Amino acid sequence: MLIILKWVGLALIITFAGWITPGISIENFTTALIAAVLIALINTFIKPVLLLLTLPINILTLGIFTLVINALLFMFVAYLVPGIEVSNFLSALLCSLLISIFSIGLAWI
Repeated sequence: MLIILKWVGLALIITFAGWITPGISIENFTTALIAAVLIALINTFIKPVLLLLTLPINILTLGIFTLVINALLFMFVAYLVPGIEVSNFLSALLCSLLISIFSIGLAWI
């Protein structure tokens, strides 16, 4: 039951971040649910490998390069899920930052 609540919560966060961020369009809530599953899978399997590969850059930038990785992964999810449009990198960066901030609150559940 808790997993379903977190899944729906992440989908709500994605929908809200897409609604606030200019240059991001999310078609409907079902699209956000699919994106939430993909973001969770990517954050579990692909993101740790990317963080390890980019560790020297991350150390030099004091961790700020992680925001770039998050934006690129969000653009990848938008590429995979039909119904999510990202107009440019800056929009993806802002949206991924909002998703990250609101997901911290979701992690406390």
